[in-house]
Amino acid sequence: MTTRTDAPTRREQILREAARLFAERGFHGVGVDEIGAAVGISGPGLYRHFAGKDAMLAELLVGISGRLLNGGRRRVAEADGDPAALLDSLIEGHIDFALDDRPLITLHDRELDRLRDSDRKLVRQLQRQYVELWVEVVRRVHPALAEPAARAAVHSVFGLLNSTPHLPRPGALPGRAATAALLHRMAGGAFAAAGQE
Repeated sequence: MTTRTDAPTRREQILREAARLFAERGFHGVGVDEIGAAVGISGPGLYRHFAGKDAMLAELLVGISGRLLNGGRRRVAEADGDPAALLDSLIEGHIDFALDDRPLITLHDRELDRLRDSDRKLVRQLQRQYVELWVEVVRRVHPALAEPAARAAVHSVFGLLNSTPHLPRPGALPGRAATAALLHRMAGGAFAAAGQE
């Protein structure tokens, strides 16, 4: 995933604060006035950017699913032909998401069912494509691994990496780089163990 160096737009600020607040207190526990106050505008001022809280939630969950898939596709397209290096790159990209967007993981776990059917289906479709991209790469690294086992391994590694909301607060961790390296070793080890069947 690319790292942006320019300042976030007002819309991005709203989404970031909405994600944080929704993750902390639940979707129904947060009002538009609180989200507005978090970014320095009135609650009604949010309606210039979003139709309401439902629209924010949909953009957050559909948006991150799309970004993960597009980031994965970009990594595949930029790969130099070494499947193991590509798998490492995919793991690295997902770790960046898991460490930097922890509130979105919490939101997905708790609030996905609040989306309209069409948005929820889109999230699931994007996620399935993301999983299949990983399955293909895992099977290139571990060709003896059957497709169902590779898919199970991918879901298991996602469960491991997406457990970051349960980690101690960032200040209590050994540092972002050390945490990322630990997660990378654990994910790589899980795939290696699956490939030994």
